[in-house]
Amino acid sequence: MGLTTAQSVANEYFIILSLRERITITRQNIDAANRILAVTQAKVTNGVSSNLDLSQQQSTVAAQQARLPGLIEQEREARYALAILLGRAPEGFDVRGQNLDGIVSPVVRPGIPSEVLTRRPDVAQAEANLFAAHANVDAARAAFFPSVGLTGSTGYASSAIDGLTNPGNFVWSVGVSLLQTIFDGGRLKALDDAALANQTQLVANYRKVVFTAFSDVETTLGQTSSSNDQLVALTEQVRASTEAFRIAELQYREGTIDILSLLNTQQSLFTAQDSLVQTKLQRLEADVGVYRALGGGWTQQADDAAYSPQLDWWPL
Repeated sequence: MGLTTAQSVANEYFIILSLRERITITRQNIDAANRILAVTQAKVTNGVSSNLDLSQQQSTVAAQQARLPGLIEQEREARYALAILLGRAPEGFDVRGQNLDGIVSPVVRPGIPSEVLTRRPDVAQAEANLFAAHANVDAARAAFFPSVGLTGSTGYASSAIDGLTNPGNFVWSVGVSLLQTIFDGGRLKALDDAALANQTQLVANYRKVVFTAFSDVETTLGQTSSSNDQLVALTEQVRASTEAFRIAELQYREGTIDILSLLNTQQSLFTAQDSLVQTKLQRLEADVGVYRALGGGWTQQADDAAYSPQLDWWPL
C-alpha cells in the first residue's frame, strides 16, 4: 500500500509538471502563429498574398488556441488529484515546479542482487504465509527464487533475467516431492486432502508472486531503456525542427516559400516538442515503476546488502 501510494504521488506530480510544460509550448506556438498571422495580414494588404493564405493562418491560430483550455483543465485536475493523495484540500493547493527539465533520475547501479525483491510486500507476505504454515522458506526460495543480478553494466535489465521470466525457465509443477522438501515429509503423509491442497496453494501462490516480481523488474527496466532511446532521438528532432522553423519563417517573410510550407514546418516543430515532453514523462514514470518493482528503491545500503531476512519473528 505504501509503495503504491508513493508511486501514485510521484506520477501525479510528474504529470502536473509535464502538463505545465505542454501549456508553455502551446502558448509559444500560439505566439508564433500570431506572429506569422501578422505577416500574412500585411502581405494580403499589400497584395502579395491571397485571402486563402490569411484564412489558413487564422485557422492555425484558432486550432492552437483550442488546445489550450483542455491542457489547463487537465493540469487543474492533476493538482487536485495530488492534493487528495497528500491529504490536502484541493482548493489553493499548488506546486512550484513548472517543467520536467530540473528532474534528474537516480542512477540504477549495475548488479543489483535479486535478493532485494524479498523486501517487496507481496513477496514478504507470501513468505510469511509459508512460514505460518510451518514451511521451510529457504527450501521454497531454493526452488522458486533465482539468485541473479537484476541489472547489467548499463543499469538496465541484465542478461541473467533476459528470458528468465519465460515460464519454461521456472519450476511450474508443484508435485508431492517438492512439497515434501518445503514441508515436513512425515507430517505431509498424515495430512488430509484439504490440508494438502492448502499447502499446494501456498506454494503455488509463492511461485506466482516470485514470477510476478521478476517480470515487473524486467518490464520496468525495459521501459526505461526504451524511453531513454526515444528521448535521444526526440531531442535531436526538436533541435532540427527548431532550426527548420526559424529558417522557414525568414523565407516566408522574404517571399521565397509559401504559407503551406511554413505551416508544415511549424506543425512538425510543435509535434516534436509535445512528443518530447510526453516521452520525458514516460521515462520518469518508468523510473518510478523500477522503484516499486524493486520493493522500494534501486540502491542498497551496506547494512541492507548484508542483511539476511529473518522469519522467526513472524507469528505462527
